[in-house]
Amino acid sequence: MAVKKIKGASELVFLPLGGVGEIGMNLALYGLGPEHERKWLMVDCGVSFAGPELPGVDLILPDIRFIEAHKEDLVGILITHAHEDHYGALYDLWPALEVPVYMTPFAAALHTAKREMEPHAPRIPTSVVTQGQRFSIGPFDLELIAMSHSLPEPTAVLIRTPMGNVLHTGDWKIDHDPRVGEPINLVRLAEIGAEGVHAMVCDSTNAPRPGRSPSEGEVAHGMAEVIARAKKRVAVTIFASNVGRIRSVAEAAAANDREVIVVGRAIKRVLDVAGELGMLKGLPAFRDEEAYGYLPPDKVVALVTGSQGEARAALAKIAADEHRNVTLSRGDMVIFSSRTIPGNEKAVGAIKNKLVEQGVEIVGDGDALVHTSGHPRRDEMMELYHLVKPKVAVPVHGEALHLAAHAALAREAGVEHVVRTKNGEMVRLLPGDRPDVVDHVPFGILVKDGYLVRDPEASGVNERRKMSFAGVVVATLVMNGKGEVMAEYGLTSFGLPETDDKGEDMEDVLAKAIDGCIDSIPKGRRKDEDMVAEAVRRSIRAAANERWGKKPLCEVTVLRVD
Repeated sequence: MAVKKIKGASELVFLPLGGVGEIGMNLALYGLGPEHERKWLMVDCGVSFAGPELPGVDLILPDIRFIEAHKEDLVGILITHAHEDHYGALYDLWPALEVPVYMTPFAAALHTAKREMEPHAPRIPTSVVTQGQRFSIGPFDLELIAMSHSLPEPTAVLIRTPMGNVLHTGDWKIDHDPRVGEPINLVRLAEIGAEGVHAMVCDSTNAPRPGRSPSEGEVAHGMAEVIARAKKRVAVTIFASNVGRIRSVAEAAAANDREVIVVGRAIKRVLDVAGELGMLKGLPAFRDEEAYGYLPPDKVVALVTGSQGEARAALAKIAADEHRNVTLSRGDMVIFSSRTIPGNEKAVGAIKNKLVEQGVEIVGDGDALVHTSGHPRRDEMMELYHLVKPKVAVPVHGEALHLAAHAALAREAGVEHVVRTKNGEMVRLLPGDRPDVVDHVPFGILVKDGYLVRDPEASGVNERRKMSFAGVVVATLVMNGKGEVMAEYGLTSFGLPETDDKGEDMEDVLAKAIDGCIDSIPKGRRKDEDMVAEAVRRSIRAAANERWGKKPLCEVTVLRVD
């Protein structure tokens, strides 16, 4: 295939809008062409998950205002694999862009199945591409290379230009036995290295960890050993998209004369997709959760959702003894075949504690080989660098600690130039031997709050955070034209203590503060309703702070009766 050329002084730039300096929310832009005639390709469009600092927020999305302003030059969106942190923002951000989307068969099928569960989700035109395929999106000459990760069909993307080639790895590891799908294609990566790779934009998630990540095949052996020693019921919680892990659990169950019960919609959705694509061949049939109560305890392995402590997922309900079909009791076993995502430790710990209180045995990756990362450790990263031999390394997909470890490793591997970039920083990769920062563009986050996607300032989340810390007071005053208060104050508080440390009712304390404030304002000035409202608001907050040590949010309304 001939490489497409662009008239004028062409260059290739890399611009991350998410996923650099953080875990999740991966979104990278590549710009090709002269500065004022660039065409853009988006690689991935992911989300991250909100913590307690964003109360009520469901998801965090990258702010795409830059590419939205240039959407006439955006030629498409290419998804490297079907994890939420790489494609989960599509439904919410695509309507602002309306460009073609390219995915592998598993990602496309999972995307379609997910849409059925998402109210208001748009219909997104999707082109199916395959591992190993070479194709074009606008002026971008692309090849997808088979990688290994913790789900089927992960791909790296080779971008060929007349100036040189750039490899975007996506999420990957070196796994010769992924259990489902093609293993990483090291032969093709070596060929690409021989062809010449100018820059490699590479995953940093496990860069601080020495050695190699175990393969899915090794986990399959570990899972079989743990299930073999179980005396009663076994429940296994996993990331739903890990079809290789599902196969390992199913084979271990069959080897121990147990049936697999599927508990949770997310796993059912993945099984439907994987079955349609022929990824479950040779496995016994999976059973619905209604069969759970009819099987002897030593004949059951339940695959359950909720490995991250999600309150509405199956495992949380089981731990609370609130699931309609599935219960656990003393002597049963729960295998956490997953990694706890940072920020979810408290929720996962609470579920484990509830299970232990019921006499359930907990098995995690610290107890047996029942989980492995989908990301490479240092020895794997070094092997890839030696195969690809890039002149420039661009660490991405990680927090500052991961990026720094990756940068040091790349230098150790002999890479000439290492780019320490940030979200919003545009880096010219080609032409030239030394990459340069050529621009900074707006970036940030959007929050999904129910059905709405908003800037955090416009979402109300900042006020919610303040309310969760110090409560809220609402006061209403009725005054006549002479500046006299005509009735008792309407005063309501939420989230404040009932009394101060002396036992005085807190609302009485606030009412006295209002009295003092009104008395201090000359009657002639009380006709200014806005001034009165602001003075009362300040007095309420000051009184609360004096007695409690915190300043609540406060809303004051002054009604005039003439």
